[in-house]
Amino acid sequence: MDNQELLLTLAKRLKELRKQKGVTQEDVYNDTGIHVARIEQGKRDISYTTLCRLADYFDVSLNEMK
Repeated sequence: MDNQELLLTLAKRLKELRKQKGVTQEDVYNDTGIHVARIEQGKRDISYTTLCRLADYFDVSLNEMK
C-alpha cells in the first residue's frame, strides 16, 4: 500500500469512527484541538502523535485506526 492509499484508508476510517461516536468535525476540534476535515479528505498527512490522540479520543487502538 502506498502513502496515498494509506492516507485515504485512514481518512475513511476516521470519518467512520466520528460518525459512530455521533460527533461533528467541529466537536472533534473543540474536544482535541485537531482539525480533521482535511485529514478526512485524505489531503493532509498526520503525525504519529496526532494519530495517537485521535485513537485515544475515539477509544480505539492504533490497529483499529486502519
